[in-house]
Amino acid sequence: MARRPYFGEERSALATWAGRLGIFALVVAALSAVVVRTGLLEIDPALATFAAALVCAALAVLLALASSVPIWRQGKTGIGRAVLGLFLGAALLAYPAYLGSRALKLPAINDITTNPADPPRFAVLARLRPRGSSDYPGAASAALQRQAYSAIEPLQVSATPQVAYEATLALVQKRKWRVVDALAPSPARRNGTIEAIAQTMLMGFRDDIAIRVSPSGGGAQIDMRSASRYGHHDFGANAARIVSFLSDLDDAISAMPPERRQPSQPQRPQRPQQPRR
Repeated sequence: MARRPYFGEERSALATWAGRLGIFALVVAALSAVVVRTGLLEIDPALATFAAALVCAALAVLLALASSVPIWRQGKTGIGRAVLGLFLGAALLAYPAYLGSRALKLPAINDITTNPADPPRFAVLARLRPRGSSDYPGAASAALQRQAYSAIEPLQVSATPQVAYEATLALVQKRKWRVVDALAPSPARRNGTIEAIAQTMLMGFRDDIAIRVSPSGGGAQIDMRSASRYGHHDFGANAARIVSFLSDLDDAISAMPPERRQPSQPQRPQRPQQPRR
């Protein structure tokens, strides 16, 4: 029996809608990311838009799977659109699914610091954060942090506070975090402080960072705090940021020559000895 020409074959409506919903979900998700990164709207409408994109992505996957029945049994066309909807829908759902698995393993905290007893303060950033979120959460959050991220602790370096501060600021700028305040250590101000804003890779959510460089023995101690601006769970992002940053900072300072890390102090001129009478 001769096969009917392609233009006369019936296309699966389910496959067609799977492809359409997959493309629509991708566009909506990209739009929500643009809204978050540019700050055109408040965070709640942006999150609602992204949630709508995920719903469309889930529907695209379901319709793509459902369309396989008429395509297989009735010989309908549309396999390409079904595969497109399945691929786009699954790709959009993959990252939220990964975050969900992280949420099951990690505590619901979003403010991480190397020094829970005396965390670096948000001063300038306090005006940008939601009301009541600038203070460190307290002992309960510290206990959960110690249980989940026991390796996070202050960084001790064998460099002067000024050298450590300069290396810290250079690394912050290298990572393209937006510096909102930077005060170098000085005789009048014992500690150096840096406040900056980092954005997550995909959605561009803003996380606030405070770093304190203080003298410690013959060197310096670097304390760091990273806190999400919104939400109650950071899925481990702030802890990962601190560990990565302090590791790179330690490597950068350790690679400096000793005379750069600990510049020698100028010697005082000796008074000429008076001849004995």
